[in-house]
Amino acid sequence: MAQPALDTDLVGEPRKHVHEFHVRFGDIDSLGHVNNCRYLTYLEDARISMFFTDPLREGRPQLRGLVVARHEIDYKRPLLFGPDPVRVETWVTEMRAASFALAYEIRDDEHVYARASSVMVAYDVERGRTRRLTEAERSFLEAYG
Repeated sequence: MAQPALDTDLVGEPRKHVHEFHVRFGDIDSLGHVNNCRYLTYLEDARISMFFTDPLREGRPQLRGLVVARHEIDYKRPLLFGPDPVRVETWVTEMRAASFALAYEIRDDEHVYARASSVMVAYDVERGRTRRLTEAERSFLEAYG
């Protein structure tokens, strides 16, 4: 199974969350490369790792009550099935009162296969409406900005 990790801060670079995975045979389409729909699954897996799995392992609070409002993906080169891991690097590019933006790169050591962004909205499930980000959420997210 993929092992998530955190990059160290580099001068002038945002701290990135790193989620490694292997392309599965079932991710490949009839043209022999990863189907474009699977990229959204890779981004989802990276967010779950960043917001839930890693904090749980580290004894930190998890982020909950966040929904995706928008995704945008630029496909840079075909991603093929192979033995080497690929990773999703994720960081925060903008924060507002009730939402924030994430940027992603799906890459390996040599190539960037896709660049993407998402707008995430803080959501109150019980009331069925948006809400403001809490101070704890803002603090968590600022570490990746």
